[in-house]
Amino acid sequence: MTTMTVSKASRTNWPRLQKQKKGSSSPHSLIPRRVEFNWADTPLEWIPGQPFASHFINQINMILPAGEYWFCRLFNKALPHITDEKLREDVKAFIRQEAMHARAHGGAVEEYLQNHNIETARNTDFMDSLFKVALADNPFGQKIPKRLERNWLVFRLGLVAAIEHMTCVLGMYALENKAWDNAGADEVLLDLLRWHGAEEVEHRCVAFDLYQHLGGSYVSRSYLALITFPLIFGLWVDGAAHLMKQDSRFAKKRPSIFRPWIWREWIRTAKTGHLPGLTWLTLKELSFLSPLYNPSNEGSTELALNYLNGSPAYLATQKPEAKAIAESAT
Repeated sequence: MTTMTVSKASRTNWPRLQKQKKGSSSPHSLIPRRVEFNWADTPLEWIPGQPFASHFINQINMILPAGEYWFCRLFNKALPHITDEKLREDVKAFIRQEAMHARAHGGAVEEYLQNHNIETARNTDFMDSLFKVALADNPFGQKIPKRLERNWLVFRLGLVAAIEHMTCVLGMYALENKAWDNAGADEVLLDLLRWHGAEEVEHRCVAFDLYQHLGGSYVSRSYLALITFPLIFGLWVDGAAHLMKQDSRFAKKRPSIFRPWIWREWIRTAKTGHLPGLTWLTLKELSFLSPLYNPSNEGSTELALNYLNGSPAYLATQKPEAKAIAESAT
């Protein structure tokens, strides 16, 4: 009778234990880094001769801050539920890295885009509403029932895992892209993209590990990905269109997410190497839908760390002796 009772209890608890058994798969300890950027000399058309690509990528600065602060709040909320010590340390470092990303891109909005008389509030206010209202702990002010709070947390962590897959893909793109250098792109904005991209590659396993650790399933991450990827594409194009509307060179095109021109121009510009292609990006995202998906296979930690050790924005925050050592290693 006792054996049967224990067996039933084991069977009852087994699925929950199975969901929580996965821990960290990051191969090394993550390093939060301080950075400093000087935007005084960065032109609005930071890729010479490529106003479309310049505006398109500048929209990233307005997408990211609200989302990355949301990541930090969400991961802090998840910390008490983590039972794997290495994953707990990964998450803490992830939070610090994401907070620095948000501050760096927020600085680009205030000290770079706004100094070029770009109206940014329309885009940033929308992102704030998305993350502070629609995806808040109490979405649209509606209290989540206590029994569903964990489900709502894991649902949102699944969104982050899907987003982090895309940022890893874009991070590798930034690290490997030579077209920007060949065109004489602004070094400060290039460093922002590559420093951020390299850290996305470095911590690419954390969000997925956390999602699985807290019980996220393959089925749910699949449908979350199908929500997330089109939403990001839409936010990117819509925000870029708002920037282009402020450029007289695009006045006759009347840029809008609903007009085919901007989508065709994205495809055309991607062929020059100055933007990741829509089809290429879509195909890259498909690996996330595989039951065998493993983020550690999606990027190069070595390439990321090589860049991070020599990033000008990172070196600018180091003491003279540490800066000299880092520079001699690159």
